[in-house]
Amino acid sequence: MNVLVVLIPVSICLGAIGLFACLWTLRHGQYDDLDGDAARILLDDLDADRTDPATLQSDKT
Repeated sequence: MNVLVVLIPVSICLGAIGLFACLWTLRHGQYDDLDGDAARILLDDLDADRTDPATLQSDKT
C-alpha cells in the first residue's frame, strides 16, 4: 500500500509531461503539413541528389 504513495504521483507527473509534449507539438506546427509528409515518402532520394549541383561536382572528382 505504501507503494501507491509513490506510484500515483509518478504516474500523474508522467501524464502531465506527455500532455505538455503533445500540446507543445501542436503549438509549434508539427502536424501542419500532413499531405507533404505523405507525398515525401513516395519520392526517391536519389532524384534529389542528381539535381543538386554540389553532389554532381563531388561525383565527378
